[in-house]
Amino acid sequence: MGLHARAVRTVLADVCARPARRAAAARSIVANGARIRALALFAAALLLSSGGTWAAPQRGKSNAAAPAPAAAAAASPAVGATQGLAPREAPQIAARSWLLMDVTTGQLLAANDPDMRVEPASLTKLMTAYLAFTAVKDKKLALDARPPVSPLAHKAIGSRMFVDPASPATVDELLHGLIIQSGNDAAIILAEAISGTEEAFTQQMNREAKRLGLTNTLFANASGLPGAQHYSTARDLAMLAIKLIEDHPDYYKLYSQRDYTYNNIKQPNRNRLLFVDPSVDGVKTGHTEAAGFCLVASSQRTAPGTDLQRRLLSVVLGTASESARTIESQKLLNYGFASFDTLKLYAREATAASYPIYKGNAAEVKAGFAGPVLVSVPRGRAQAVKGEIERVQPLIAPIEQGQRIGTLRVQFDGKTIAEHPLIALEAVGSAGWFGRAWDTIRLWMR
Repeated sequence: MGLHARAVRTVLADVCARPARRAAAARSIVANGARIRALALFAAALLLSSGGTWAAPQRGKSNAAAPAPAAAAAASPAVGATQGLAPREAPQIAARSWLLMDVTTGQLLAANDPDMRVEPASLTKLMTAYLAFTAVKDKKLALDARPPVSPLAHKAIGSRMFVDPASPATVDELLHGLIIQSGNDAAIILAEAISGTEEAFTQQMNREAKRLGLTNTLFANASGLPGAQHYSTARDLAMLAIKLIEDHPDYYKLYSQRDYTYNNIKQPNRNRLLFVDPSVDGVKTGHTEAAGFCLVASSQRTAPGTDLQRRLLSVVLGTASESARTIESQKLLNYGFASFDTLKLYAREATAASYPIYKGNAAEVKAGFAGPVLVSVPRGRAQAVKGEIERVQPLIAPIEQGQRIGTLRVQFDGKTIAEHPLIALEAVGSAGWFGRAWDTIRLWMR
């Protein structure tokens, strides 16, 4: 082997070392002749003339089995389960449409006709409350303000909190009346306080529904009175309830209150699960003749033997009675907690792997996930979980902290059940001109 060939191999090996060794690489080049110097200068010129870029990064797969679970908890299988979970026999649910969501992992565990359009009845007030909470949070509505009571609100039909026009309620009282007493008058008063008229507020409801991705929902009023252009689905209502829980945790506490007294009238919360299951903390009931008896319910329980808090959410639409919606919802929640294990695959910001990086002031970048990676699978089937990381190749500096550099796909029995962005856990800046030049050569010779 000739002198120049040996020098090229030596230098190319050296560029894999840390930046502090690049000076040694430079001395090797100088010592081994003009041919290598010319090659380095050519690479540097190419780098500078192209603005330090290379061809578009290629995507490559890095296979990795999922790590041993760090925590486990109970949850549920189901007929109609999605996300690739192997179904087991689910309980018979006496409802026109229903679903069970694992809020902790974001997985749909069980469903029956979740995209069937139905009248949402007073479940409509989930959106009314969401917008009211947002207005209070944005300081557009004060909790101690007393919005006027319009004739439309005063004459509202259906469930009411009985606000006296001569003595308007505060926004805080209206929120209690809206959520606990399901007051149609409270819904209209809040709508008018936020948008001027209920019609304008309805338009805002539909804009917000579109923003939240509720693709099969249309609102015609703030209270949930029947209408031809007033509909939603179990899937959309579940998404809305989850956003309310996540975006407004302080106000969500109102949904667990069992009764409320206003104007000397005490009314119980119509969500009977609050009285029979201490783990249930919401959410909302609804009923009209056409809609039947409906309930969105949520329960949070600690996984046995762990500190993991798991939240499930059920939606049952179109049951035959108030007791039926309670029984069917309880059946779904218990089924969920009893039939699935929730596995913690990675902790928040834990290093999943380190990957080589080109043109950087470090040889590698640590990669992980912005939040914990949790998945739910049928109980006792953790061994069937596999992980596959697909990442950008090659990785070229500069890399920002938090920048997405790949995707983790979690598979169960060969089917993808969850995807999570793989991010850089640290920033990596650009190397000096010589380091960039040599990495350009390395890329060119791949």
